[in-house]
Amino acid sequence: MEGVLFSAVETRLREAIMVALAEQVVERGFVTRAELTALRVGTETRRIIDRSRGIWNPRDMEATLSVVSSPDSGYSDSDLGDLFRYDYRAGSSDGDNKKLRRAYELGVPIILLRKIRDGVYVPVFPTYVVGDDFEARQFVLAVDEGLRFLSDPLNPSPVERAYAERVTRQRLHQAEFRGRVLRAYETSCAVCNLEYGRLLDAAHITPDSDVRGLPIVNNGISLCKIHHSAFDSNLIGISPDYAVHVAHDVLEVVDGPMLKHGIQEMDGRRLRLPSHRSEYPDRERLAQRFDQFIAAS
Repeated sequence: MEGVLFSAVETRLREAIMVALAEQVVERGFVTRAELTALRVGTETRRIIDRSRGIWNPRDMEATLSVVSSPDSGYSDSDLGDLFRYDYRAGSSDGDNKKLRRAYELGVPIILLRKIRDGVYVPVFPTYVVGDDFEARQFVLAVDEGLRFLSDPLNPSPVERAYAERVTRQRLHQAEFRGRVLRAYETSCAVCNLEYGRLLDAAHITPDSDVRGLPIVNNGISLCKIHHSAFDSNLIGISPDYAVHVAHDVLEVVDGPMLKHGIQEMDGRRLRLPSHRSEYPDRERLAQRFDQFIAAS
């Protein structure tokens, strides 16, 4: 009976933590280590990340709460396959791995923290441990609900493998792309300077359907939803010298204040750029995209 009650309590706590974390993510797309160290959950403050290790096992939880995936960790965690694989913590098959294995046994959601730079993470959740590859010393993680119910996560069929690889890449890349771009632009629209994160997107310069449409900061611009839609529709264009241009036919329309102040008055504005030159939009990509804008307008 105590186990049942504890599980119910832990389930509600995990849900509350993820709701609180979702509020942070929707606003900026990323969270800092300081925020993960003291996340406000209801009337209490909870730690969501371990102080130094990659697996966070709170004492009052039966299973792991979060795992960190870091490109410089020395581990081979990788999304370059059908499902995300997370290495056992070195040393033994138990230790920190024991509670992560318990998450697998219980089928409870955990949080995958993707490190995008020192002290900055993109949370991907709910993530589920769907396999324990003892021989490879790796746990298999599903970063999307649709991947939880594969017939055999360690040996998916060719069709399942193709589906899982596509969904895993899409899920991870979309989340990380938004987090990296919004961080670079300090959570503001590069066209109108709107700083309300819930209304900001990471817009691709080269579309992600293109082979060159990589989810990297130089291929992205932080835009509010109106200017993202206008950019994708070639109602506005951005030239390689980082100037905003509004299509001629749009400039000639007489309409209400939304069009006038939201779109038409953006013509000739300079793009708000990241603080670091290395994160500026790629001029070659902009040139190719601007050619499309000119042809359409």
